[in-house]
Amino acid sequence: MSLRLLLTLLVVANIVSALGVVYSRHQHRLLFVQLTRLEKQRDELNIEFGRLQLEQATWAEANRIDQVARERLGMKFPEAGEIVVVRP
Repeated sequence: MSLRLLLTLLVVANIVSALGVVYSRHQHRLLFVQLTRLEKQRDELNIEFGRLQLEQATWAEANRIDQVARERLGMKFPEAGEIVVVRP
């Protein structure tokens, strides 16, 4: 009688262990899919950040600023006669 009880407990423990392994593998797969998705998102954001840095550098160039100031704002360098020095 005791041998049957021990055998039954071992079979139940084996089944529980197998279910635990299946659950663990399933969780691993889900987390791996999430990790892959997040890595792809990170890579896309890094590419976008690099593109924005390049765009910012282009817009901040001195030649570009000078061009916009001349065209849109009508600005120009003052002539020598237009410069006034104010002394205290």
